[in-house]
This record gives sequence, structure tokens and C-alpha cells, in this order.
Amino acid sequence: MSSVPDLAGAARPIRFVLDGAVIEAEVAPTTTVLEYLRDTALRTGTKEGCAEGDCGACTVVLGELSEDGTRIRYRTVNSCLRLLPTIDACELITVESLPQGERLHPVQQAMVDWHASQCGFCTPGFVMSLFGLYLGTDAAEQARDQHQPQCQPQRERVIEAIAGNLCRCTGYRPIIDAGCHMHDYPAPSLWSRSDAQSPARIQRLVSLQAEALCLPGCVAPTTLDELAAALQAQPEARVLAGGTDLGLLVTKELRELPALLYLGRVAELKQIEVSAHGLRIGAAVPLSDAWAAILEWYPALAEVARRFASPPICNSGTLCGNIANGSPIGDSMPILLALDAQLELRCGAQTRRLALDEFYLGYRRTALTRGELIVAVELPRPSAQLRCASYKIAKRFDQDISTVCVGIAVEVQAGTITRARLAFGGMAATPARAPHAEAQLVARPWSEAAWEAAQAALAQDFTPLSDQRGSGEYRLQVAANLLRRFYLEQASAGAALRVDAVDAS
Repeated sequence: MSSVPDLAGAARPIRFVLDGAVIEAEVAPTTTVLEYLRDTALRTGTKEGCAEGDCGACTVVLGELSEDGTRIRYRTVNSCLRLLPTIDACELITVESLPQGERLHPVQQAMVDWHASQCGFCTPGFVMSLFGLYLGTDAAEQARDQHQPQCQPQRERVIEAIAGNLCRCTGYRPIIDAGCHMHDYPAPSLWSRSDAQSPARIQRLVSLQAEALCLPGCVAPTTLDELAAALQAQPEARVLAGGTDLGLLVTKELRELPALLYLGRVAELKQIEVSAHGLRIGAAVPLSDAWAAILEWYPALAEVARRFASPPICNSGTLCGNIANGSPIGDSMPILLALDAQLELRCGAQTRRLALDEFYLGYRRTALTRGELIVAVELPRPSAQLRCASYKIAKRFDQDISTVCVGIAVEVQAGTITRARLAFGGMAATPARAPHAEAQLVARPWSEAAWEAAQAALAQDFTPLSDQRGSGEYRLQVAANLLRRFYLEQASAGAALRVDAVDAS
């Protein structure tokens, strides 16, 4: 086993690349990237709007070295929530990093030419969201776009890319137009897609990978053994992944945090693989990658994946972090419960498996023991008989917390429901299954009567609270309506919407 970093050990500065130079930042580990940019680096182009990842004014692009060390993957993130230690060994790009003067970057020039800015406060965030899309669009995608009317595929990607950015005065049409036409301009010498993958950029990040981050109040081990041992030695430490929840304790509640253990440098936790148990997603895998992998197995979940959160939030947050947070309105838990997901947990050198069913003990309380962490979540391989869906009801389509979220997974053989798992968020103190409703379905023919009985049984499973998002009566009615929606969708499609079994080969 490698040596275990000491949370109170010898410090080294946080190191990252900014505009081609390696920056060494000696700041408190709870300093956000936004605070560093505005207060220390004096880069005030990046704005603070909401300080909670909702408005996108603080959007920056983060470049992270691929596991094989041959490429850099660029993602948009909310700098208001990212704590500075989480960008150690990464490349940070802000709006000031793009060309200035007469020759603008194509993203910037498109924003000018398509009249996509008025007051300008939100503009840097939009520019960086489009810039992230610009770097991520490969030649094959561009070629496909050129043969589609009105740039429709590119338009869809533009709308998705700016889903986390709010504008109060310009209106979104000219911004979308700018995004659709940003590839019409000649490639720039600075921050073209080829320049973004230049050997010099890659080598700078390679040079920062070797040494684990260790500074007072925060450590970022590079192996799972080191991480598990460090947490066992100091179980009061907080495990930090993307910080989309933990960051709010800093920016909104102004809390003093305990020592932090950042797991983003542990290669074993960044893997997605097919295991003997199914699809295994490591604890450091970003939500954007996790949902992409899940949709390959369960394409019927596309709606909840699309509405889960904005791209910058999904690029920072992790699926296992969403699980560990234990919020009763977390959108991933209902469908994971319905699919019978399993957790891999580790405390020191000991590993155990636990059904997600058994993980939540009460409001914000989980079955994690002292010094234990989530290593991975595993989803079973879908059978040919499985029909599943997840629905989210909220006041807004994008960027909103659920009022009710449901995960539904049933297996039907020869017209009879042989297995049923119904799980809900927003209906109780924890994400929870509906055993009485499930019992009304199992061993009964697939029929409207069976689903009506399940709807009625929900009142035995839940007594929802009333809050600003909806009354308890409203939630109960919505939950019943979602079960009916599932029945009607499946009945109208017949067997055609069945989830096909994933080829084991």
C-alpha cells in the first residue's frame, strides 16, 4: 500500500494551468474558483449571479487530462461552487483567456454578429458555455450538421449547452443563432480544437499529475487505498467530489467545513465498466458521463437524464455524490431504487455491498459507518421483459428541483406483471419505494385495473408533507397520475417500447 497522505501534513500550493502558465495558489481549501478569479487573479469577467449554480454567469471551462494521458477533456463548470483544490492538475479557461482585440474567437465574433448581448452581465457565461461546446464538437459532427436544414442537430446541442445560463434582457434566440453559426468562422490560432489538444498543453498537465495534493485542511490522494486509509484515520473529514452540494455550505450558509478528502484524483473511482453484477459507475465519475453510460443500457430514461441538471452541474457533480447526499428530492435515487441498484462501500481495507434499498435510514441519514465511503454504484443488466421510465415534475422544465420524481421498473411475461418496483422522491423523508402499490401489480395481468389499484394504494405508502413546491394532496395526486402516464405510454406502444436486453458480449 502506498503511503497515506496526512491531512495536516506538509503543504504544497494548489497547482493548475491558466493561459499557458502553471499557477501556484496558496489559499484556504474552501476558496471557490470564482472567489480566486475575482479576488486574487483579478479576472472580473467571470460574474457572480446566484452563487448556487443556477444562473451560469460564473461559467468557466475546465480541462482535465484523459486517463491515458493523450488528450484533454474540456468541460463547462460553475466556478461559484467548485472549490479550488478540485482543479489541481487541471487547465482553467476563463473569458479573459480567449483572444482580445480586433481578432476575436469565433464564439465571441458570432455573439457580436448575431446581436446576442445587451447588458452583458450574463454574456461571459454564455460565451464560455458555447466555447465548451466549440471545443467538444468534432469534425464528424460538423460535417453532419452541414447536411441538415437550419443546422438542427447543432441547434439542439446549443440549446443543451446553454441550459444552465440565464439571460434577462437579450432573449435566447440570438444567442442560439450565435451558437449555430460559430463554426462558420475560420479556425483561430488560439483555442482552436487543434490548439486545445496541442502537445505543449497536454505535457503541462502531465507534469502536474504525479504528486498528490496535500495542504492544511485538504488532501487529494491518487489511489483508492490512500483515500480509504486517510478517511479511516480521520473519519470526521468530509469526502469531496464535485462540490455541487458541499459548495453551497460555503457560498450560501457560510459554514466552516472540516478537513476535506477530495476523491477526484483517484483513477479507480473515475471508471465506468461492465462488471459481473452489471454496469459499475465509480464514485468520481461525473454525472454527465454516468448518465451517458446509463442511457446505453436504459434509453427510456432519457427525459430524466436531460432534466437532471444543467451541463455545468452534471460536469461537476457525481452520481455517487447524489446518492450519498441523501436528499429526499434527489432525481437519481428513484430510478436507481426501482432498478435495484447496489452500492459498493469501503471502510479501510474492508469492502461490502449494500442494496440502495437499505442505504437510507432517515432524513439525510445513511447506512455509511464511521470512516466508510461509497466506491461505486452498480446497475443490473436489463432483461428483455423490463419496462422502465422515470418522470420528474417541477415548476420549470430545466434547472429546477423536483416536486415529485418517480422511478418505475416492471417486468411483464405473457401479459402478466412478474416484478414491480416503484420508487418516489419528494414523497417522504427519504427516497422510498411504494410496497403497497407494488403489491397491487405483481402477479396480475397487465391491465388498467391493476394500475388503478396501484394508484389507489399510494395513499397507504405515503403521507407527503406540504411545502412551497406543492401540498401533500397535490403530491399524492401527481404520483398517481405518473403511474397512469406510465401505463398509458406502455399500453399505446405495446411491446415496441420494451427495453431490449443488453448483449452480454
